[in-house]
Amino acid sequence: MTIGVNTSPLSGRNGGDKVTARLVKARLDQELIGNVSMRVLPTERPDAWEVQGRGELALAILVEQMRREGFELTVGKPQVVTKTIDGKLHEPFERLYIDSPEEHMGAITQLLASRKGRMEEMDGAGTGRIKLEYVLPARGLIGFRTDFLTETRGAGIANHVFEGYFPWAGEIRTRHSGSLVADRSGPVTTYAMLQLSDRGEFFVEPGAEAYEGMVVGENPRAEDLDINITKEKKLTNMRSATGDELERLARPRKLGLEEALEFCSVDECVEVGPSAVRVRKVTLDGNTRAKERSRSKARDNNA
Repeated sequence: MTIGVNTSPLSGRNGGDKVTARLVKARLDQELIGNVSMRVLPTERPDAWEVQGRGELALAILVEQMRREGFELTVGKPQVVTKTIDGKLHEPFERLYIDSPEEHMGAITQLLASRKGRMEEMDGAGTGRIKLEYVLPARGLIGFRTDFLTETRGAGIANHVFEGYFPWAGEIRTRHSGSLVADRSGPVTTYAMLQLSDRGEFFVEPGAEAYEGMVVGENPRAEDLDINITKEKKLTNMRSATGDELERLARPRKLGLEEALEFCSVDECVEVGPSAVRVRKVTLDGNTRAKERSRSKARDNNA
């Protein structure tokens, strides 16, 4: 996971008083003294570092501790640590044990099949509860816990242990939705949210501060969508007899730190502060993102 200083336009306005690279690096060095499972490596940027640890939960705990201590950070999407063995790329695999009510077996099987899971053993059929044993890439478990609890309605039990390094399993697409991205800075308005309510589910409330490149919601479709979340209603001297009808907004989904890390895609990161957790694009400028997508599609077509 890449951890660096907060580079968003709202830096210093999230309730934190520790926003410089020197303070962040000193805190990471301090963590290395007592935490033997963590490793800090430099990156191409002087204000960001690659932090390696035992699983996304261990790294999320470190980020949560720093957030409560007053740090403002930019945290990248969790990635697995790969190795090159005999000239081939290898990645870590996990052995997953599941105990769940039998009626959820179909949903669990479908969920793990999309994450390159291979069933090794099944037991307990006909008893009301089943026990499943899977082997799958460790990156397939990123964000798995939330989906698993949703599919089993909280009645499933899952545990996993490290299995070993095996050849790269290929692309895993754990998220089939896109992002609703703000295309300009300003306060979020109720009028704009009502007009865009059919576009997807929002993460922000009216009155919240938004900026260009900030992810303000989830698009049910696979592609990202730039929206004007700050649009205001044009006022005129004309008034209708009945007045404006009372319209109610759906309650926005509040993302915690773990939910935000699970949600963000490869080109996104999480802005973390004592008073706010936001998902944002790594590249804030919309025109630059569009050019990067065009170049990526051209490379894929040539390949």
